[in-house]
Amino acid sequence: MDNSLERKNKLTTPESIITLIPIVISSGMAILLILFYVIPQYVKSTKVNLELNSLIKKKNELDDLKFKYKKINQKFDNLKNEKAIIIDLIGGTSNLDTLLAKLGELGAKNSIEFNSIVPKKVISFVENSSEKSKNKKNKLSNISVDSLLVEGIKKYLVQFSFKTNFTNLLSFLRELEFQENIILLDDINLKLLTNNKKNIDNSEGMLDVNLKITFYGKI
Repeated sequence: MDNSLERKNKLTTPESIITLIPIVISSGMAILLILFYVIPQYVKSTKVNLELNSLIKKKNELDDLKFKYKKINQKFDNLKNEKAIIIDLIGGTSNLDTLLAKLGELGAKNSIEFNSIVPKKVISFVENSSEKSKNKKNKLSNISVDSLLVEGIKKYLVQFSFKTNFTNLLSFLRELEFQENIILLDDINLKLLTNNKKNIDNSEGMLDVNLKITFYGKI
């Protein structure tokens, strides 16, 4: 008990109090420093770190988006090239005037005597959504869709009337098949012009030919 009293007396002496003052002041300054500098700096550092992580995440997302954009752009270019190939396969490089001029050349080559060439209709490509809307509006449920009529292509329907013999007709039709444009024949009507009893497939018999030809050409 005497030792505890002695220790207590030592703590309350002026010398011990003077010794404790710097410690108290230092502790107070340390607490103030922590409250007004360290903690705000820590909060600020945490905020900056979060912002940095967010920027890094956005940068990674941006790099990912750039990669996806590059892939989409490549696919788009491939689709454009495929579309151009399809258009060339269907419509070739000739328009209607060029096709008709070519038909005239083929006709002269195969001794075809044209009576008339009458363009009947020109059909352009229509988007599916617009076509559906139009069909719904007009309440037309059974409308045939032409799979060859794609964007960039026009469909020409032309009625032909001419005279020739059977051999030249076959040669003319055969050469039509080798044209770069897709050409479809429809409604072929043949009439023997001679008064004798020759068969329609006789090479000497003149035929009156009426047919409808469908061309697909570039716009």
